[in-house]
Amino acid sequence: MKGAGMQNNQQKTVVLGMSGGVDSAVSLKLLLDQGYKCIPVYMKNWDSTTNFDVLGNPNLNDDVCPQEKDAKDAEAVCRQLGVELVRVDFSKEYWDHVFQYFLAEFKAYRTPNPDVLCNNEIKFKAFLEYAEKLGADFIAMGHYARTAVIDGKKMLLKGIDKNKDQTYFLSQLTDEQLKKAIFPVGNLTKQEVRSIAKATGLANRAKKDSTGICFIGERNFQGFLANYLKTAAGPIKFLDGRTAGTHSGLINYTIGQRKGLDIGGIGPFFVVGKDVYRNELYVVDANHQDLLYATSCLVTGVNWLADRTLPMQCHAKFRYRQADNDVELVLNEDGTLTALFPEGIRSITPGQEAVFYDGDVMFAGGKIEKVYKDGLDLMEHVKSLVHPETN
Repeated sequence: MKGAGMQNNQQKTVVLGMSGGVDSAVSLKLLLDQGYKCIPVYMKNWDSTTNFDVLGNPNLNDDVCPQEKDAKDAEAVCRQLGVELVRVDFSKEYWDHVFQYFLAEFKAYRTPNPDVLCNNEIKFKAFLEYAEKLGADFIAMGHYARTAVIDGKKMLLKGIDKNKDQTYFLSQLTDEQLKKAIFPVGNLTKQEVRSIAKATGLANRAKKDSTGICFIGERNFQGFLANYLKTAAGPIKFLDGRTAGTHSGLINYTIGQRKGLDIGGIGPFFVVGKDVYRNELYVVDANHQDLLYATSCLVTGVNWLADRTLPMQCHAKFRYRQADNDVELVLNEDGTLTALFPEGIRSITPGQEAVFYDGDVMFAGGKIEKVYKDGLDLMEHVKSLVHPETN
């Protein structure tokens, strides 16, 4: 006899985003086991031919592109589990609402995180709208994240597997998007997901996790950007003004980077700043890494998923898979946030997302606008050290 919960689920339709990977495959099995009517959908979001994705593309001469391989893997799992895979093309939406922003941020010499916008604009907007046309009560994704109703409101919580937790990428979801979301593997570890896939004999049970740019995949990043953005070489300088080498274009470097600098001498060397107008890249050696440590940052475009009274002590992540950082969070008069961390945090980068947690609850997130060290704009401070005559 089926339980009441399963009987209730049979009246609910869930449209599941299938990537071809093991997380969404196990999500499909779990949803079916729980009695949902499940419609698996594979999203195509990138077309290398239409989008002139030539330079930096390791799959250019493949007979079958990686996206088609992923779709075939998803189809194989669906056949095993007795459901039919639906395909949908969001390539235009991705280009218009994710990739154009991605390029605009690089043009502004910032380091964007396309996965945040990808989730907000594609997986939980375009996909949700499409799913609702199919009669969906909910949508589901294979993210390592959880939800819980707290004080009458659905909240977003870290996944059980803290090493795989993906709430960082979900920080711009709206309340309405979250209300419709189910994360079937959020209460499992990656090892448990792999075990379920193996025990079930899923066709993609041994498939490696995907990496690279959201929906685009692995690329030689410098070559990939060269398809869309022009760059100009310029000097790499030490803080005393000496020229250390030549950079290939400022957009190809990010704060804290140490690889790919091609600087002679005894390293390692680290990127600590850029001057857009002079087209200069600034580096330090291992003895001057203090300039990589900020003590506060300004966060704009704040999205609130749960109410909190500020100022407050909380945890923050300033990049994916970063350990939790203790910060004091302050609300500014213009609605922006200032995160304070007097002991210093390394390589905080403008353009990336700052995400804030109260325990496991993710309550707010926004874009890192400026980074400070002891009250000084860190980027401007580095410039002033190289060019003291401008002070």
